[in-house]
Amino acid sequence: MSHHKHNQPNRLLQESSPYLQQHAYNPVDWYPWGKEALDKAKTENKPILVSIGYSTCHWCHVMERESFEDAEVAAYMNEHFVNIKIDREERPDLDAIYMDAVMLVQDGQGGWPLNCFLLPNGQPFFGGTYFPPKPAHRRPSWIQVLQNLRDAYHNRYEDVRQQAEQITQHIQLADKQFVGKLDIATDESIFDAAYLQQCFENLTTGFDTQYGGFGSAPKFPATMALRFCLNYYLSNPSENQTALDHLQFSLQQMIQGGIYDQLGGGFARYTVDAAWLVPHFEKMLYDNALLIGLLADTYKLTKNQLYKDTIVHTLDWVAREMTSSDALFYSALDADSEGVEGKFYVWQKAEIDTILGDFSATFCAVYDVTKEGNWEHAGKRSNILNLPISIANFAVANGLELAALEQQLATARQQLLDARAKRVRPGLDHKVLLDWNAMLITAYAKSYQALQVTAYKDIAIQALENVLEDFRVSEEGLHLVHTNQKQDTLAFLDDYALLIEACLECDALVTHDRYLVVAREYAELVINEFLDKKDHLFYFTSAKQQDVLLHKKSVYDNATPSGNSTMVQNLQRLGILLDGRVYQAHAQKTLLAVQETVQKFPQSFGRWANALFSEAYPFSTITVRGKADSVANIATLSELQQQALFNTIIRLDDSTEQTEIMVCTDYTCHLPVQTAAEALNLLKK
Repeated sequence: MSHHKHNQPNRLLQESSPYLQQHAYNPVDWYPWGKEALDKAKTENKPILVSIGYSTCHWCHVMERESFEDAEVAAYMNEHFVNIKIDREERPDLDAIYMDAVMLVQDGQGGWPLNCFLLPNGQPFFGGTYFPPKPAHRRPSWIQVLQNLRDAYHNRYEDVRQQAEQITQHIQLADKQFVGKLDIATDESIFDAAYLQQCFENLTTGFDTQYGGFGSAPKFPATMALRFCLNYYLSNPSENQTALDHLQFSLQQMIQGGIYDQLGGGFARYTVDAAWLVPHFEKMLYDNALLIGLLADTYKLTKNQLYKDTIVHTLDWVAREMTSSDALFYSALDADSEGVEGKFYVWQKAEIDTILGDFSATFCAVYDVTKEGNWEHAGKRSNILNLPISIANFAVANGLELAALEQQLATARQQLLDARAKRVRPGLDHKVLLDWNAMLITAYAKSYQALQVTAYKDIAIQALENVLEDFRVSEEGLHLVHTNQKQDTLAFLDDYALLIEACLECDALVTHDRYLVVAREYAELVINEFLDKKDHLFYFTSAKQQDVLLHKKSVYDNATPSGNSTMVQNLQRLGILLDGRVYQAHAQKTLLAVQETVQKFPQSFGRWANALFSEAYPFSTITVRGKADSVANIATLSELQQQALFNTIIRLDDSTEQTEIMVCTDYTCHLPVQTAAEALNLLKK
């Protein structure tokens, strides 16, 4: 990103978002979203350009270099438009509205950079994604787009106004298609093993049996669909081996692929190919949180060392590169460094030879490094480290002793990591977002349970305490904000939903009830301020957030789970923990309203599909009672936390002296037992 410091800075210099800061020295007179810009458009009767991106978005940087840093283009934009820059991670609500508008105009094509043109009242009338500086690939140039729209706005205003009306109505209607035409009073017995089997069969049509995961290129981790495979196996291990096989194969292929940073740990956002080799090199906090949580829960079942190593390696990366000075977590690392995608991560064979000396030949054979390279970018060939076969298989094929080979490779990886650290680093997006932080807290809590590494528990609890304090709006009681830099954007549904999930996950690690109480309070706030009582779904923005054109609902489990499906799971768990039939009834009504869509498209509604296991099968709780610090209790708890339990919540209760374990299933409690083994036996019944 080149910053032309000879320009006067614009208003974005005052903003905390790294993405907005990147545009502070553009000659475009950018405004942040807010009253000042919207009032200016009305007063001067100008259309508004809303340009949306995020700091690690490659094409956003390209369009900035080509168009927004061009003095003539900027002069035209400044004269005829009011120009607003938005960080989509700061305002996902505005991004969702204007993305819908662009997809309507562009026949379903959306993405970032997102450039949407609005009337002064905020209604969108045209938009697109990337526009080149000169006409190319059947796309008009950016300046042509600006000229045409200025002309239309001033000379054909009535047409423009009608188009804006139509688009706005369409966006409002788009939300309604998800809910089936189901009589809400339908008997919930539709949720059973047969329903889930149909979900699984629909999911298998997307299995990539050659490379793992789902679909073809570009390839995303699809963590929630993989978690469905885990739950489906656990619901009936003797019948559902296929699900576990696909989950394990997919995890192994990703961990051995280029999507995984073989030296530094952590997963990239996706690969451009189907074989997980060539990543889009940005690393996002949320992907890593979801993958770590899934690896932890799969490790409990399989005790596969590869998963353990990957969790430890990736959490080491989080601690090293993504943790802020106040023990919270940054958002993302850029794909580009020195203006070139992947430059920080790829290698020439000669570099590795120099660093590793005699061992280089073996290392290169293991990690697919050749003189020719396995990737070409911007005319240059280089190597993305990956494992074409597992290290164990390599040892067998080459008659090497596995333990010794692993030791040598670990040393070599550290040497290369040290050398890589001297390179120019990719940009860091140091925003601290509530929803993504909550996801990582959940991942740390799950990792602690699976691996019993005390540091993970301490980090989870500390971060949760920090979040509960840092994101609170002082005068608003329970209200939270979306990013801890800015006090003017109230938290969204996803923030509350994922925070409640983190509270419930951490509740299992502590003897006090505080996180459970907090989870209930926030669930009540969400029900009061976000719920649409007609269809039992929650709006993305609270009724208190007034600076948006309309209130949307988001239901897809995309790269991150939707707030709606997360709330369903939260309400199910709160219902069990608090004997709250009201919460469970609410979750059921929501699921009934969406059951048809979820069953048809389980890959797009992965967390929704996972919530259905709690309706189709009985739920259990295991409460370990007695002094929390007694040796017996610590051992019992540790043993239980490391088990792969289906539909089960573990709790601690130190209100009694006597150590005993209470197992309750489907509203019926057994007599207390003394050992973890006895408790697990009761669950099997």
